[in-house]
Amino acid sequence: MEAKNPIALKLKKELVHLNHTRIDEYFWMNERDSEEVLKYISEENNHTENYFKELTPLKDTLLNEFENTIPVDDESSPFILNNQLFQMRNSKGKDYATIVKILDDKSSEVFFDLNERATDKDYYNLADWTISNENSILAISEDYIGRRQYSIYFKNLETNEYFTDSIENTDGSIIWSNDNKTVYYIKKDPETLREFQVFKHVLGSDSSLDELVFEENDERFYVAISKSITNKYIEIHCESSTTSETLLIDADSPKDKPVVFLKRQTGHLYSIDHHETGFFITTNKEAKNNKIVFSKDIPTSLETCKDILKHKDETLIENTLGLKNHLIIEERTNGLQKIKIVDLNSLSEKYIEFKEETYYLGLSVNETYNTEFLYFTYNSLTTPSSVFKYNLTEETSELFFQKKILKSNFSPSNYKSERIWVTANDGQKVAVSLIYNKGIELAKAPLLLYGYGSYGITIPDVFNPYRLSLLDRGFVYAIAHIRGEKYLGEEWYEKGKFLHKKNTFTDFINAAEYLGMKGYCAKDKIYAQGGSAGGLLMGAVTNMAPYLWKGIIAQVPFVDVVTTMLDESIPLTVGEYEEWGNPNEEEYYWYMLNYSPYDNVKKMDYPAMYITTGYHDSQVQYWEPLKWVAKIRDFRTNQAPLLFDCNLSAGHGGGSGRTIERIEKAKEYAFILNLEGIN
Repeated sequence: MEAKNPIALKLKKELVHLNHTRIDEYFWMNERDSEEVLKYISEENNHTENYFKELTPLKDTLLNEFENTIPVDDESSPFILNNQLFQMRNSKGKDYATIVKILDDKSSEVFFDLNERATDKDYYNLADWTISNENSILAISEDYIGRRQYSIYFKNLETNEYFTDSIENTDGSIIWSNDNKTVYYIKKDPETLREFQVFKHVLGSDSSLDELVFEENDERFYVAISKSITNKYIEIHCESSTTSETLLIDADSPKDKPVVFLKRQTGHLYSIDHHETGFFITTNKEAKNNKIVFSKDIPTSLETCKDILKHKDETLIENTLGLKNHLIIEERTNGLQKIKIVDLNSLSEKYIEFKEETYYLGLSVNETYNTEFLYFTYNSLTTPSSVFKYNLTEETSELFFQKKILKSNFSPSNYKSERIWVTANDGQKVAVSLIYNKGIELAKAPLLLYGYGSYGITIPDVFNPYRLSLLDRGFVYAIAHIRGEKYLGEEWYEKGKFLHKKNTFTDFINAAEYLGMKGYCAKDKIYAQGGSAGGLLMGAVTNMAPYLWKGIIAQVPFVDVVTTMLDESIPLTVGEYEEWGNPNEEEYYWYMLNYSPYDNVKKMDYPAMYITTGYHDSQVQYWEPLKWVAKIRDFRTNQAPLLFDCNLSAGHGGGSGRTIERIEKAKEYAFILNLEGIN
């Protein structure tokens, strides 16, 4: 099926570091917007387009299934902001949602239409929207390129007219002070895109006059802002992968300077929840999986604080929410999530949990401090996303909202989900979550195995309506909870980073081998998928075990590890030293070089591969996957499909809008279904 392969220009480039020389013949591809780069991207895109032309009937069938599975009027769960009830709603023929304000049980009104803002735009993303305390002014942050550099605008909700104020090159965050005219926002470094400066803007003034409130000079740290649920404090968060610090500003006094809550100490990560009686502090000090302490005032040290919840080796504290009468704690034990509710008056405890093998459980939108209701989200691989309303006084819950599935024959009972444990090379047990249609013969079924395994991000076992198109064609879908996640706590993460990074890759390989060996799928029909750092995973396992995979889908893959980590001008690099290590140190340089997918392309047979990227990607630059594809084409000893798809109007998250999202998903599925002869 594959037409003549594109051939990339080779220009020898010597890269010398620590007395070691690498030759990179495709280094020139980082010349953004150059004629030669755009020409080669066009050749690759045309090659991929021609491949998918022959799959048009299959793509169209999938798109039609998506339309008949996900309602055209798909909507989010209602949520409360500023004591008003809102909902995100989609409608037929529109790519973007509309935010509506619900007035009562029978009526609502359009509050903000994303489609109007996206008119005639190839890309649109609304990063944040927030309303002033008096509910009179809406602040929004938008990206029209995909580079995650957001512009902030303001709308008068009484006149529906926009103010002339505009603020450029922000991270998208917007926090109102309590005076209804001052907002705080974050500026990015124009070159590295690191979030490093907090400014405040007074409505009606020129943004060039905005005052710098705080600047983070340590390039390992990023800055974020939020507001306490009590509305008492503006919070400035300085964070690296291993260390954090919070500063506070009285939200009633925007002229005040920020005050450090607890001074940063290397290796200390903490977060705070302000309560009218003091502060709940979640800290990892002498508590790898975190503990919770309390202080009536801004503490001079942790030693002055009172223990509220002690550290447990088997339980990770993931998140907290401090309400007027209750402390809410999200916990994870043996990979499964629970919500602990502590009554601050009686100190009694109650758990919300589900007795299933695998599921997702987490807090929904809860922005009201003095409330008797808690909203939480539950779903599983077989159950559509559901929001429950929990009465904190009566300790009862009711289903508040559930996503609709149109597919006429859909029923959770048609599918089986389970969790199995795989023994890794070093004896560790790795969890793998599975879902499949009960009617299939497992041992003969094709399998799509998904993984990520970095930054401590745990891939949730959630329902995905698109996935039904694979499951109903006989596929097994699996998620490998490999090291580099926090599925089994902080140590599970630490054993998948720095000089332990290869555990991430071998765990994934072991999972695939086990699934085939134990008859959960056909050994010769295993596919793998991952994006970003999960794309690094795809590149590494392809080089290490090419025989395992019938096909690979790598989305915005981080594959040129050493070259990127040596270039401090590239977004994210310096801050990433605390995830991957610093290649200026010899030990890390050689370790990274040993697994970097681009540096380890070999003369061997490669599986079929579909590799995607966005030209404006700020997280993983487009040239990483572009170089990778060119090098594989040159080195490989077979002619399996090798497809590169660059969206010239997108960033790290792919294209924007429902239509593009569905086309991208249809192409992914068509790619692997066609390899299975299902067309």
